[in-house]
Amino acid sequence: MPEKPLCFALFGNEYQSKKSAAIEAVVASLRARGAEICVEERFASFLRELHPSLLDDCRVFRAPGFAADYAISLGGDGTLLSTAAAVGQSGVPIVGVNMGRLGFLADIAPSDFPDVLDDIYQGRERVESHTAITLEAHSATTTTLGVALNDIAVLKRDNASMITIDTHVDGDYLTTYQADGLIVSTPTGSTAYGLSNGGPILAPTTSNLCLTPVAPHSLSARPIVVSDESRIKLHVESRSHQFLVAVDGRSIPLQEGTDLTISKAPYTIRIVVRKAHQYFSTLREKMMWGADQR
Repeated sequence: MPEKPLCFALFGNEYQSKKSAAIEAVVASLRARGAEICVEERFASFLRELHPSLLDDCRVFRAPGFAADYAISLGGDGTLLSTAAAVGQSGVPIVGVNMGRLGFLADIAPSDFPDVLDDIYQGRERVESHTAITLEAHSATTTTLGVALNDIAVLKRDNASMITIDTHVDGDYLTTYQADGLIVSTPTGSTAYGLSNGGPILAPTTSNLCLTPVAPHSLSARPIVVSDESRIKLHVESRSHQFLVAVDGRSIPLQEGTDLTISKAPYTIRIVVRKAHQYFSTLREKMMWGADQR
């Protein structure tokens, strides 16, 4: 056992009342280990309504700006993305306990959590490093709008008309997309929004990004894979003179004339996985490849 108790920060969403037994089991496993537990304030408010005594000895914090050895995401992939945003560049490893449906990122079942916790306390856990990408906006000044683990999407807003996106990669002109939008995906996010728009699946160990147009006007427009060391610059024009950017689903409205730069973040997001975790096995299972539907 470590000399100093490990501290675990709990994150979750407020729509999981049916999963309360699993949440209680996770907290019980942590207490059995003598762990320090802190809970993100919105999740804490939700838990207090369900179980007033569950958090009796827990500390409540407001993200970002927390201190912990590990972050535990209790939910699906969306909850893990929110946890990653709160973790930021701190390097705190994230344990994704899957209480959602698909669970590409959060792939630890509640029943497997005690075994993963054993691995953590014995110093033999597996931690994967995932590329993140950052979004900068250039108008009168340059502003960092956010960092994404999955993807950054530029999308039309409040109008049926397409938007026009002039795209440069490392200073070289690529093309001008006329489309409902453009998605820039990391390998982690290649099984998310990009995949639903016809983009390829990138293995997590590849050092690539993928640009996938959303409902392009030209049938010849296709996804393209570039190095994750590339700097992608976008200039957007819209009939409504405004557009949206979505950073891992968090939408930000912008005005026409705002140019964007997307590049690899200076840090990675660290995720704890099961020791038996195999990416291609998970992919086959989640995508139901080879399943006989007859």
